[in-house]
Amino acid sequence: MDAALFLREARTAYVAANAGALRWMLDRPRLHGAFLNTKQNSITLRDYGPEDGWRGPDVTYGWIQGRGLEAMATHAAFFEQEDPALAQRLDEAAQPLYRALAELLARDGHAAFAYDADMRPVYPDADGALRPQRQRPDIYTFSDIFVLKGLAAGAARYDRAGLDRPVTGLLDLARAIEDGRFVSDERQLLDGAALARDRGDYGPRMIMLGAAALLRQLGWADEARFGLRFVDHVLAGNLLPDGRLADKPGDDAFNPGHAIEFAGFALDLLGDEASPQLRETLERVFLAAFSAGFAAPGIRLRVSLATGEPLAPYFPWWSLPEAVRAAALAWERSRSPETLAAWRRASNAFFAFYWRGDPPLAYQTRTEDGPVDYVPATPDLDPGYHTGLSFLGAVRAIDRCLAAGL
Repeated sequence: MDAALFLREARTAYVAANAGALRWMLDRPRLHGAFLNTKQNSITLRDYGPEDGWRGPDVTYGWIQGRGLEAMATHAAFFEQEDPALAQRLDEAAQPLYRALAELLARDGHAAFAYDADMRPVYPDADGALRPQRQRPDIYTFSDIFVLKGLAAGAARYDRAGLDRPVTGLLDLARAIEDGRFVSDERQLLDGAALARDRGDYGPRMIMLGAAALLRQLGWADEARFGLRFVDHVLAGNLLPDGRLADKPGDDAFNPGHAIEFAGFALDLLGDEASPQLRETLERVFLAAFSAGFAAPGIRLRVSLATGEPLAPYFPWWSLPEAVRAAALAWERSRSPETLAAWRRASNAFFAFYWRGDPPLAYQTRTEDGPVDYVPATPDLDPGYHTGLSFLGAVRAIDRCLAAGL
């Protein structure tokens, strides 16, 4: 199959998968009238109920809602031309979610990983019981990133006058990361002890590259410059000679999916402004991570830097769409046969081993033996974020390549 044919067929598959998943999500009843409900077991297809505790409808995840808002607002803009009716449905669902998340953030000062049935921030104690979350005002988390990104995307489409609030929040968050005021593990009381225990890996800077890319797309290029510092910081501190990224300098743990995600976000942020040397480095990061992590049916969750052996039996779904985006953005400029081959392998593995099609959702996690009931981060299924926005990033790269005649 030549490259042009692959690109056209991939584009069709990605757009169809995204449209199907978004319609599935929109067809489901809302939580508290405005919040997305993707609370379904990806293997049994059983909807979770109150008896399922942290998986059930009495718990609303800030992570998921922020991701879903960003995905809906972004896809609504894309589908205005491809499927106006779907774009309208996305807008109709996104606007009340935008207002609800903005109100929660204004009320609490921070976004929460989880909210209870009364929409109060909670965390699980050692026994899994819900405990009130009381967050120190100066500590930031991944939930802050995802909700602020969602609010920025939502404000850009529905409330331009309110865009400065999430932009200011993201700038405050970037400073907090650089000042050491970020906690990655939100399943604990967010106090000074939690801050002292934080591992300090590059995950927060990596996710914030997506925020920086979003700000640039929205016309806030100067404000997005923290992303350039974050790219330099990660490459200076975590990059090994063979192109792999240590999760934390000196650690043996290597998360191939996170390295792939970092490369994709960085390529998206930098675009044509990246020097040839930096683009080559980021493509090498992608290829090294893909080579170290990929094995049927997907990309391993963690491997040892020293031995290359897996440190966990799991293959989460999300790293394959992230590989598709990173490969597409790298190949757009390099035309590397090795990168194109990795792109094809990631795409084929996702649709062969994860994508159910009917219904239009992916198994969350597999092992070498098949799908397993293992939750990667939150039990809610993907609200168009990892799969949807990754595929959409690849579609945009494909469109640019085809428009340029390859």
